[in-house]
Amino acid sequence: MPSVRHQGRTIHYRERGSGPLLLVLHGNTASSALHEGELAHFCARFRVVAPDLPGVGGSDRMDVWPLDWWQEGARAAAALAEHLGASRCGVVGTSGGAVAALWMAILRPDLVAAVVADSVVGRHRPDALRANVASRDVSDPGAQGFWRAAHGDDWEQVVRADSDLLLRFAEAGADWFQGRLAEIAAPVLFTVSLADEMLPDVASETCRMVREVRSSRAFVVGEGAHPLMWSRPEVFREAADAFLERHYAPEP
Repeated sequence: MPSVRHQGRTIHYRERGSGPLLLVLHGNTASSALHEGELAHFCARFRVVAPDLPGVGGSDRMDVWPLDWWQEGARAAAALAEHLGASRCGVVGTSGGAVAALWMAILRPDLVAAVVADSVVGRHRPDALRANVASRDVSDPGAQGFWRAAHGDDWEQVVRADSDLLLRFAEAGADWFQGRLAEIAAPVLFTVSLADEMLPDVASETCRMVREVRSSRAFVVGEGAHPLMWSRPEVFREAADAFLERHYAPEP
């Protein structure tokens, strides 16, 4: 599998298709291995590249994930885009990958042309974030299968590191963007299900993010789960396709 070096670590990635570069960023305990559906769908129009963010999937492990792991993921994704020769790119992120995608737009406005941010809130109630971590059942065969498919036989190390990060992040206030969403200049589409069991205050948070990001809009549905990308893929893809067709048309 192809890889790139970033900050002394190997970042693994998968790619498919040709054309303008579109990055697909996974959630915290997922990996590029679980995004075959997105690679297959978007490759009809884009060169789709799905990296494994630092510490997960085929990328080098980290014993402790830093409190700015999402920003570091954004920097790694930007370094990958430049390694691939892109001067502009679109970014699709889901859950924690949507946090990284939005940070990429904050940190690299010169590089990011458009963002689809799926199943994300700007702030998480610390008690709800702790409850999300506490609800993880590493003995559940279904969960084990998900994590093993994402990371391999050392999946428990990844889950432990992520749980530790989220608990520390809850102690720090669970504010994903530190008041910086208003800095985003690229057009953004927020996609979300109101039935998302992982996101507290999802309706009010989505409205708040749309108010803060000046060139943004929201696609909200009543059915689904976390994330919308996987629970209602046909609905998500229809919205994402229309948005990218309108807002991501870099020069050939």
